[in-house]
Amino acid sequence: MLRDCVVLAVEGTHASGKTTLTHALAAHYRERGIHVATVEEPARHSPFIEEIVVHGKGTFDLETEVDLFAAQLSAQLRAARQHTMIICDKTIANVLAYAWLVLETPPRSRAAAALAAMEAFCHAWAGAYDAVFYCCDRFSQLQAGDPYRAKVLDLQPAADRVVRSTCATVGQRVIDIPPNMTTGQRVEWIAERVTKLGITRETVN
Repeated sequence: MLRDCVVLAVEGTHASGKTTLTHALAAHYRERGIHVATVEEPARHSPFIEEIVVHGKGTFDLETEVDLFAAQLSAQLRAARQHTMIICDKTIANVLAYAWLVLETPPRSRAAAALAAMEAFCHAWAGAYDAVFYCCDRFSQLQAGDPYRAKVLDLQPAADRVVRSTCATVGQRVIDIPPNMTTGQRVEWIAERVTKLGITRETVN
């Protein structure tokens, strides 16, 4: 927990339904009287990513990835201050996983050292998440008008492997959501698991 706030996260590669599920879960708990907020993926609001994806200036670099890592962490900390539950659209380990994918990290380079430091922090921070649920499905990435997703179309299979591997490396335990369920079924399935873990309405009110 962060300051007595229950922290749930939805993990997986891009186009696995994380964002849709995050908002559906928040609605589920809000309807049950829990003061809950979602923590959105910071890449959608990053000026670094906007330059690369929308304006075509430059490529993914270390500064971009460090900014995303810090933004993801800061958003979670700030949301936890004012709510009894937050539901995060991925963990900071996910940000690290994509950084390993898109950056060149030769031995003893600045990038390799920075990512190693991020990995150490992820390991120390893994316990801040009360439960992390992994989306196993992969939906179509070809969404008209979405330049962000188009930029990483060819990374989905590799991202799935690296996200899982990174979570394991930093000690971030994930609970796989059974595939081929509707969003409503996913929500009910997760809610049942959250209750079994002892994270009930009484503990977050």
